[in-house]
Amino acid sequence: MRRLKIAAIVLIAAGTLGLIYGAFSYTRETHHAKVGPVEVSVQEKQTVNIPVWGSVGAIAAGTLLLLVGRKR
Repeated sequence: MRRLKIAAIVLIAAGTLGLIYGAFSYTRETHHAKVGPVEVSVQEKQTVNIPVWGSVGAIAAGTLLLLVGRKR
């Protein structure tokens, strides 16, 4: 039951963060070339949008898990 409660809290926290921020970005290296002593690399910034329905669904699932855990 403790694992169920932890999973529910994590889902609620992740859903709340998704609603607050809406997106997150990260940087990755895509091209890397080395010609003699010269090195060239290209970094691209990627943005991932978090859908509102996914955040609300995570909060709802976490709340449901908390309620089910209490009844047992």
